[in-house]
Amino acid sequence: MAPRTSSAAAATTHSFNKLLNQPRYSSKSRGNEIDDGTKRLRRMILVEGIPSTDPTLRPRIWKILLRVNEIPTETYLHYVARGPCEVREKIRNDTFRTLATDRGFKERVREDMLVRLLDAFVWRNHDRAEDQLGFSYVQGMNVLAAPFLYTMPSEIEAFFCFAKFIEEACPLYVQPTLDGVHRGLKFVDPELYAHLRSKNLSAEIYAFPAVLTLCACTPPLDQVLKLWDFLLAFGVHLNVLCVIAQLLLMRDDLMTSSSPMRLLRTFPPLEALPVVGIAVTLVRDLPADLYDELVRHPFEIQNPL
Repeated sequence: MAPRTSSAAAATTHSFNKLLNQPRYSSKSRGNEIDDGTKRLRRMILVEGIPSTDPTLRPRIWKILLRVNEIPTETYLHYVARGPCEVREKIRNDTFRTLATDRGFKERVREDMLVRLLDAFVWRNHDRAEDQLGFSYVQGMNVLAAPFLYTMPSEIEAFFCFAKFIEEACPLYVQPTLDGVHRGLKFVDPELYAHLRSKNLSAEIYAFPAVLTLCACTPPLDQVLKLWDFLLAFGVHLNVLCVIAQLLLMRDDLMTSSSPMRLLRTFPPLEALPVVGIAVTLVRDLPADLYDELVRHPFEIQNPL
């Protein structure tokens, strides 16, 4: 994910397109071939980063990583035709302020698109009696849906990516646990952990928005998308480590501040490259049992970390 010149970006774009155009990504390919291709794709995302020179790359790559193979337009239109869901008022209370300070997002994604997508998601899960988690709309889903609507070329593609993301990649993230932030920070930086605790600052206070939204609440959006490239490639469980990484980047200011909550109330602008670099290092340093629990916490009900 290193910065690159225009010629290097063009070469990287060519490499990504060459990989994505290989037959192994067709629906007729064998599963092990798709896995091999995905491993290469993940390495390229980590080492090179997805270049912005080709706007089709990120949508294609996200759909591959989420295993979104079908986009049944009729299904989405059926949900939309049913009109407002039972929690429409709750949805509208959140959608108008979604990434409200990001002009680029507001120019590309209208509020009615966000409302429609979230309505449809509620209808989709209203009909799925086998879904034990009983998904409905909860606060934070509006922010999680925003990157998909911004990135995907159509509202329909955004819907199916968002649905797959919530239902399979992180079903419990609508009820996130923050114990991983506590334990992770205590392990990697006990001094900073103790300092924040001495000020009566817990992760429930300073980390909840970042954990709930996979850092999408921290601008700028272009850096959020780069961070999500990493999270979709390697697992949303790494978001906890990305939040810890942001705290470590603020460490000096937090340690010298008499009121660290003032700093934590609004995280500094997100910089994906150093955050990912620190998170990858933390993966190597964490105890195996803690990392295993972090891996499972987005989708497996378990005892607190």
